[in-house]
Amino acid sequence: MENCLFCKIAAGSIPSDKVYENEELLVFKDIHPAAPVHLLIIPKQHISTLSDCTGTDAGLLGRMLALVPELAVQQGCQVQQDEHGNRQGGFKTLINSGPDGGQEVYHLHLHMIGGPLPWRGQR
Repeated sequence: MENCLFCKIAAGSIPSDKVYENEELLVFKDIHPAAPVHLLIIPKQHISTLSDCTGTDAGLLGRMLALVPELAVQQGCQVQQDEHGNRQGGFKTLINSGPDGGQEVYHLHLHMIGGPLPWRGQR
């Protein structure tokens, strides 16, 4: 899509702070982070919204989600246990879909948000 911001980022015509890239996916830092770690995982192929996905996209969606734990380790926000067995750390994932779902850029993207609390709008 010639006017899609994320297609331009995926093509390299608009710079981004890349964290990960393969032939199918690109991960970069959000320019308005809601937490210490705020990454966007996008397919390089243009899909406007999650609502446009079908069963044929299940593999792509699964690979996007399966990448998150690897990124969490890389970014230092994985879930861990301390010496007392208490869990600490963590992250959340989010996909906005459509105007009522808060989608601002119409190119499918998964937010990975994490890092020490408090985050903007959290506790």
